[in-house]
Amino acid sequence: MKVLVIGAGGREHVIAHKLKQSPLVNEIFAIPGNDAMSKVAQVHSEIAETEHEQIVAFAQQHGITWAIIGPEQPLTEGLTDKLEAAQIKVFGPNRAAAQIEGSKLFAKELMKKYDIPTAEYTQITNKQDALTYIQSCEYPVVLKKDGLAAGKGVIIAESYEEALSGVEELYQEEEGIVVFEQFLEGEEFSLMTFVNNDYAVPFDCIAQDHKRAFDGDLGPNTGGMGAYCPVPHIEDSIIKRTNDEIAQPIAKALVNEGYSFFGVLYIGAIITDEGPKVIEFNARFGDPEAQVLLTRMESDLMQHILDLEAKKPIQFQWKVDSVVGVMLASKGYPANYEKGKTVSGFDLDGQYFVSGLKKEQDIYVTSGGRVILALGEGKDIASAKAKAYEAVDKIKSNALFYRKDISDKALK
Repeated sequence: MKVLVIGAGGREHVIAHKLKQSPLVNEIFAIPGNDAMSKVAQVHSEIAETEHEQIVAFAQQHGITWAIIGPEQPLTEGLTDKLEAAQIKVFGPNRAAAQIEGSKLFAKELMKKYDIPTAEYTQITNKQDALTYIQSCEYPVVLKKDGLAAGKGVIIAESYEEALSGVEELYQEEEGIVVFEQFLEGEEFSLMTFVNNDYAVPFDCIAQDHKRAFDGDLGPNTGGMGAYCPVPHIEDSIIKRTNDEIAQPIAKALVNEGYSFFGVLYIGAIITDEGPKVIEFNARFGDPEAQVLLTRMESDLMQHILDLEAKKPIQFQWKVDSVVGVMLASKGYPANYEKGKTVSGFDLDGQYFVSGLKKEQDIYVTSGGRVILALGEGKDIASAKAKAYEAVDKIKSNALFYRKDISDKALK
């Protein structure tokens, strides 16, 4: 079959890399893709992921069987709906169901209605009310701007002064929805769940992401500075509770509310004294969690998608080895950063997945905030971490920074 991957980052790079291993897949196309993906897919960078009509026409002209949509933006803008109307099968929810990620308020109201464990929250629709609220709320408090923010629209305010700064940042205009959440204390993890309406199959391997920019979970939130799997210090009983109390109920809730979800639902969860609770839902694979999970996955991703479509049992198979991935980002990210800086020293054989590089003549230069993920595999987390940082050391650039403590929570 012919498969079209939508997106241009490291998540899409690893999806195409994984599909290349499937005997079910004959050809892989990527729109817009990135230059590093050309080893595993036919890259069509002349079409943007926002150009839905051109994508549909391309899929029809090339006889695409399945489209796999990586990023959140095309999902929330309805690319799935347009492809399905053209008789192209899509792994990725339609516009209505993608609200689970596209609107923080939608997700919180759904969880409240169906008693799915999450933080207490208050929605505020204008700046003046927000300024009043932060004068008397409990701290820390979490501010989440409604809508998509590429992993960076969340502010954890430890004090009134930080909350004031957060309100100024999130309310660029007087009106707008911001969700103010109770701060939850605990350890976070990421659970990917295949969902076909009321049929939900969670991965039996979880990952842990590192959102903050700097070592020790300091600095601003980013799209993710590294991840690893499995997470050996989080017990199977927690994963089971997350499935029983979150994954299965949210799938049923979406069906009950009339939403048709087909794809992968990312559950960002936190372990509290009361058990696992939801921090966020995403309507697609996490990034960089996808890079480590799909690297560790031995079974066939395309076969899993077909089994999900048919609601057949899904049997995951995983490498014995652990996987650690370290993200190298442009200095200044997630704020202002320069582009066009040379990066070299890496290969494209599955140890590096590219998020923000483009090729100029024969040289790769930076084109984004998060640039490249270096992977390590080993018999345990410690050896996988050592391999990952060996891979980091091979990269030559004076324009990048990275965290040095990825996976350390598993080594205590």
